[in-house]
Amino acid sequence: MARGLDHIVHAVRDLDAAAALYRRLGFQVGARNRHPRAWGTQNHIVQLPGTFIELLTVADTTEIAPHGPKFFSFGAFNRDFLARDQGLAMLVLEGRGAADAVQFRQAGIGDFELYEFEREGKRPDGTPIKVAFALAFAADPKVPDTGFFTCQHRYPDNFWNPAFQVHANTAAAVAGVALVAANPSDHHIFLEAFTGQRDLLATSAGISIRTPRGKIEVMEPEAFRDHFGTEPPATERGARLAALRFAVRDLETVERGLRAENMPGSGRMGRIVVGPETAMGATLVFEQI
Repeated sequence: MARGLDHIVHAVRDLDAAAALYRRLGFQVGARNRHPRAWGTQNHIVQLPGTFIELLTVADTTEIAPHGPKFFSFGAFNRDFLARDQGLAMLVLEGRGAADAVQFRQAGIGDFELYEFEREGKRPDGTPIKVAFALAFAADPKVPDTGFFTCQHRYPDNFWNPAFQVHANTAAAVAGVALVAANPSDHHIFLEAFTGQRDLLATSAGISIRTPRGKIEVMEPEAFRDHFGTEPPATERGARLAALRFAVRDLETVERGLRAENMPGSGRMGRIVVGPETAMGATLVFEQI
């Protein structure tokens, strides 16, 4: 089964500032949520049809569970990530729960037990609802600073809501993500197993794979600079998730919004790019549908 993008974790040290940043960029940002104490994390959600951005911080480290045999600690990963940097920390694909964990084990990209959790959410009118998820983790040793897992929504009708997917900047979808790597081809075996796609394409910039929902690209640092006009994160420790691409209905609306908020954004190859110095370690790209 091919897996499309489910969500991207943008890990930050100041969650209120991140929510304010995305609102200034023209997004509707959801309420603050709290995760299990073993994670110590809190988030805001930015929803688009079928995909969301998780703005996340570590709020309480006192009870974070450590990594262990067959156990990937979401809280420990993000705590350690934020101790070094902030930015795009985790790439998450749509999931099938236990079936993904079995497939990842068989493919040699993850020997982790399925992790299940739930929390309370709220509808637009404030009515409380339950949302729950099953997470199957994978790992690429050559990408230690990016987390990978699939997410199965146990109550999808309680989570996805068209009312949360209307944005002043006319964003309609996540078009894709880009990682930066010294040697992009080093990651094709992992990405084929993780996405369930076998039609990976080699390009002059690196490699790319089109999922059922969004494209994943892995670029050399110089190609990243050429494409987006921003400085990629350092790759001494391995490849990094670096750019997030939004498809918008009206690019001029994005440009007007940035001007109104006095936010820097540069034109690049028919796109508008907000660089990591503004976007809290991430390169955020807006492109016309």
